[in-house]
Amino acid sequence: MSFSPEWLALREPADADARAADLVDLLDLPAGPLEIHDLGCGTGSMARWLAPRLPGDQHWVLHDRDPVLLAHAVAAMPPGVTATAAPGDLAGLTAADLAGASLVTTSALLDLLTEPQVTRLAEACAGTPALLTLSVAGRVTFDPADELDAAFADAFNAHQRRGGLLGPDAPAAAAAAFEKQGAAVELRATPWRLGPDRAALAAEWLAGWVGAAVEERPDLPGPAYLQRRLAAGFTAEVQHVDLLART
Repeated sequence: MSFSPEWLALREPADADARAADLVDLLDLPAGPLEIHDLGCGTGSMARWLAPRLPGDQHWVLHDRDPVLLAHAVAAMPPGVTATAAPGDLAGLTAADLAGASLVTTSALLDLLTEPQVTRLAEACAGTPALLTLSVAGRVTFDPADELDAAFADAFNAHQRRGGLLGPDAPAAAAAAFEKQGAAVELRATPWRLGPDRAALAAEWLAGWVGAAVEERPDLPGPAYLQRRLAAGFTAEVQHVDLLART
C-alpha cells in the first residue's frame, strides 16, 4: 500500500497533535549522537515531530519502499539533522538492518502488517527502544451520531483485516510481541479530533473510510451516507494508539 505526498501533508498536523509526547519523555537515550531508524517514513513527518524533542546530534535512517516519498523525507529533515535513505520492503527487516540504532520509530504502520510481520519486527528491535505511533484502533465516534455509524465502522475494520493484516488488532498484537522479547510496553490513546477546523482532512478521511467499508460490504449505502454526513457537518474522534517498548 502506498500513500500520496498530498494525503500525508494533509494529515501531518493532526498526526502531530495526536502523538503522545509524554512517551518521548520516558525514553532514556544516550547522551552521544543518536541514530534513529524510521520505518515507513513517508515524507518524514515523524522526524519533523520527534527530532526537536530529542537531545544531541541525530542521524536518521529513513526506511520506505516508495522512492518518491523517500526523496521528500530526506529533503525535508529538520535543520541540523542528517538522514540516509534506506529503500526496501519493511516486512523483511532484520536485526542486522537496525544495527546501531539508538531508537526505532514508525507512524501509522503497524495496522498494515500481519501478525508474523509484527513478531519479526519485535524480534528485530530486541534490545532497542521502539516508539510506534498512530496505529488504527478501530473506533470512531461521530457527533451527531447516525444509525449507520456502527455498520460502517464494522465493515471498515473488517476491510482492514483483509489478507491477514492486523488492522485494529495491531496495538494489542504489537504489545504482546514486544513483551515476549522482554520489553516493557506503554500504550497511549492518541485520537485524531476532526471538525470544521480540519474540514479538508475530515472530508478526505471520511471518503476513504466509507469507500473501504463499502468495498467490504457493497450493500451499505455509501454515497447516501457520505453525502448526508458532509452536508450536515460533523466532528469525529478517530482512535489510534501509540506504543513505547523499552528494555
